[in-house]
Amino acid sequence: MQTTPKTTKDISFEEFQSEILSDYKIAMTSRECSLLGRREVLTGKAKFGIFGDGKEVPQLAWAKVFQNGDFRSGYYRDQTFMMAIGQLSIQQFFAGLYGDADINHDPMSAGRQMGGHFGTHSLDDKGEWKNLLQQKNSSADISPTAGQMPRLLGLAQASKIYRNVKGIHSPKFSNKGNEVAWGTIGNASTSEGLFFETINAAGVLQVPMVISVWDDEYGISVHAKHQTTKESISEILKGFQRDNDNKGYEILKVKGWDYVELIETYQRASKIAREEHVPVLIHVVELTQPQGHSTSGSHERYKSRERLEWEGDNDCIRKMREWIIANSISTELELDTLDKNIKKKVREGKKAAWESYQNPIKEEQLQAIQLLTKLANVSTNKVFIERVITELSNVSEPIRKDIASAVRKSLRYVISENSAEKENTKEWIDAYMVRIQPKYSSHLFSQSKKSALHIKEVLPTYDSAAEDVDGRLVLRDNFDAIFNKHPDALIFGEDAGTIGDVNQGLEGLQEKYGELRVSDVGIREATILGQGIGMAMRGLRPIAEIQYLDYILYALQIMSDDLATLHYRTQGKQKAPLIVRTRGHRLEGIWHSGSQLGGVLNLIRGIHVLVPRNMTKAAGFYNTLLESDEPALIVECLNGYRLKEKLPLNLGEFKTPIGVVETLKTGKDITLVSYGSTLRLVQEAAKELLQVGIDAEVIDVQSLLPFDLNHDIVKSVAKTNRMMVIDEDVPGGASAYLLNAILNEQNAYQYLDSQPKTLAARPHRPAYGTDGDYFSKPSTEDIFESVYTVMHEVDPDAYPKLR
Repeated sequence: MQTTPKTTKDISFEEFQSEILSDYKIAMTSRECSLLGRREVLTGKAKFGIFGDGKEVPQLAWAKVFQNGDFRSGYYRDQTFMMAIGQLSIQQFFAGLYGDADINHDPMSAGRQMGGHFGTHSLDDKGEWKNLLQQKNSSADISPTAGQMPRLLGLAQASKIYRNVKGIHSPKFSNKGNEVAWGTIGNASTSEGLFFETINAAGVLQVPMVISVWDDEYGISVHAKHQTTKESISEILKGFQRDNDNKGYEILKVKGWDYVELIETYQRASKIAREEHVPVLIHVVELTQPQGHSTSGSHERYKSRERLEWEGDNDCIRKMREWIIANSISTELELDTLDKNIKKKVREGKKAAWESYQNPIKEEQLQAIQLLTKLANVSTNKVFIERVITELSNVSEPIRKDIASAVRKSLRYVISENSAEKENTKEWIDAYMVRIQPKYSSHLFSQSKKSALHIKEVLPTYDSAAEDVDGRLVLRDNFDAIFNKHPDALIFGEDAGTIGDVNQGLEGLQEKYGELRVSDVGIREATILGQGIGMAMRGLRPIAEIQYLDYILYALQIMSDDLATLHYRTQGKQKAPLIVRTRGHRLEGIWHSGSQLGGVLNLIRGIHVLVPRNMTKAAGFYNTLLESDEPALIVECLNGYRLKEKLPLNLGEFKTPIGVVETLKTGKDITLVSYGSTLRLVQEAAKELLQVGIDAEVIDVQSLLPFDLNHDIVKSVAKTNRMMVIDEDVPGGASAYLLNAILNEQNAYQYLDSQPKTLAARPHRPAYGTDGDYFSKPSTEDIFESVYTVMHEVDPDAYPKLR
């Protein structure tokens, strides 16, 4: 280890000494938080702990080059870094560990994520963007290993867009693209496909991304020899190293306990990424994990005695301490005193966090006890209620479950009684649930004035001589209007650029708006989503195209775990208004069938799912969403691009409302509910049903998430008294989701005179060809016969059995 670190300016010894000791204090504070945090879990005050011990010193070096406007996308070992940039205090650390639901106590997630998951606030209390250039930023962590990597790519790409695309007004988001996106990952997690997909994509895109691999040779209990070829991620990625003839990465390797070399390495990485927009991989080796992976196990079970001894000798803080003493920066006695004071400060911070967490709950506990005592005194079941009171009073460290459960159970004992005390108790628990439930359930969707639900419908307008054009031209010309109106909008996907997408919906737009705004990308769906998430988090308006709905399965984990939960897991303090564009419905063949909506619907709650029946409706959804601040998935009808539609005059302006159904045909006998391409078959069947005297009402769902907010379908069922939901998903998929909503949320059951029906596809994926489609998914004849059967049951004489 060198005697002195290289610095960018000359400083006095006193300044140098102060900086070193300040770093040491942060490292020791973080370590003591980890040690004390583990004890809090083992004593039962916290549920689970996963800490950053052993990674402290490299994170100090990283923090020195992390600038305002930069973004972190990391994994759950980065607590020292967050402390070093001033975004995590001792009290906040423990508030997160306790799951404190107060955003002022746990600003990372208000108790929605376990400790070790860090994020900063990109939004103010109104859901508006803060000035991200005036703060150091961390995108909100997720637990799935390597799941932070795709988003990291987008965070870095945003700098490239801001630097190279003219016309974007970005005073809150970028200073000429000089921001770096910093990622962290454990060595074992580099085995994940998401890591390799992101590494490859960043090398192709040449974005300012620095990824640190914290290498302690283990992945939970599994040694690196079982994880990585050659046991070294930097070794196997040597082919990515840039040279004079090829763009690529700068790959750096540094010992995680070498304070001086770490500082120099991170300074070099920052300069390369920030100035040249070249991605950098820093392989930080010889790290330790003093307490093992987490509080769920002990590393003594799987590490040899020799390895444990080595970890003790090469602990990064121990090595830093030895270096400080050897270079006369401080003495052992002075450091011992410092350590003692830090331990005291951490204990005080822990105590303050626990009291801040417990005090409001204890006040609620007291209120509940007082209410229940009054209730018991006037009840014939006093003895039973007093037993509940005693149990609640004996809870010395209550949680809100204890309080709510006690009050709700007590009300069971006074079901048949009437008293003012009973009414007071009912009112209290009702108000309590209204007040407390949002602490755990709010912000799945935007609560700002830019919520998509606040965007009013604007109908397309037409010239009296409006021509019929292919539906793709409505989309293309609307995208043209979008890119002209929104300079921060961009679209990217497989075949989206040069050829203008596989269905020509972007024809000629790359030539007009440039390769950075209308872009081709590789076959890598997860990082296509990641590009969109990261850029949306930095104020851009990306449209990420997944070529077919079937391929969205590659990106489903990122959509589900990251995008869908982002606003929720930060209690409304971060957002990514990404639009995901894809196409599906009625395509032929096992892997091109577009029929997995039921699964998608139940995995991406937090993202709007929109299923327009034609390209005008689809264009209207794009226009709506670009005025909002929420993410959405739009599924265009694959067989609708060549169908004729009128070309609207107000391109880029008309808007399809979110969560609103549309009645396409009125009728009196039965309500038929459908969406997408199947809707055309339903419309055809409705015409044929008229020929046998059955007058069906046809409703286009349009929006699956959210669904029929005005409850228009139940109004239709109240009129027809019969209902059928038709779609091309598998049985129990989207049609079951719709039926459940109509019956159990809209309470349509009370108006039904016949059994409600669903008509879905066969339980297998469709066979290839037109016949495969016909015999796998609902046909016009299937719809006709299913509806006719319902009417036969109603009136066999009027509708004799068909076959």
